[in-house]
Amino acid sequence: MKVNISDISGLIDHTLLKPTATNKDIEKLCNEAAEFGFFSVCVQPYFIKLAKEFLEGGNVKVAAVVGFPFGMTSAGAKAFEAMNATSLGADEIDFVINIGAAKSGDWDVVRRDISGVIGASKGVVHKTIIETCYLDEEEIARVVKIALDAGSEFIKTSTGYGPYGARVKDVRLIKSIVGERAGVKASGGIRTIRQVLNLLKAGATRIGTSSGVRIIEEVRRTV
Repeated sequence: MKVNISDISGLIDHTLLKPTATNKDIEKLCNEAAEFGFFSVCVQPYFIKLAKEFLEGGNVKVAAVVGFPFGMTSAGAKAFEAMNATSLGADEIDFVINIGAAKSGDWDVVRRDISGVIGASKGVVHKTIIETCYLDEEEIARVVKIALDAGSEFIKTSTGYGPYGARVKDVRLIKSIVGERAGVKASGGIRTIRQVLNLLKAGATRIGTSSGVRIIEEVRRTV
């Protein structure tokens, strides 16, 4: 298996979203991201400023989650959270759609929810988390198209808090819809280089994982 480590590491959002994360955990996360050349760290909004301080002077971005993990806060609250995250220095916003509205077929609500977040946080990259584990293919297609029309730069598969995370079939479906209009972030349950390669082959352009170090060390053992 021939894998270019820098190509893989540069696609990884090094993620720590556990509610028990501490300042020291975030420092470790940021140090690892800088050492391994990950694209970003993905953290809870509370840790944005701290992560920016630890990463100051480097190239690693800071992504923050919004409406996480269930997406069921009000559209106004979610928009404010996105605006606040941007003001604290987040470079990217990973936000969860209103899953209940999507399952109910309330597509105007879903549209306002997504547009509200993107409109409130201009100048940053937005990753719309559609939580594929709860949606059928028709619902996935509908949400993806709404997110694209709203200006989302990425479609993200999962929070990692559902019954399953990124699947090749879901990434392939999303990619078939977005084409070159947006990136596809695969996340949730990604722990091996084989998973990463399969997801990239299916069309993923970013990988969200808390196992980034383990994955790159696995690559190093095989090259």
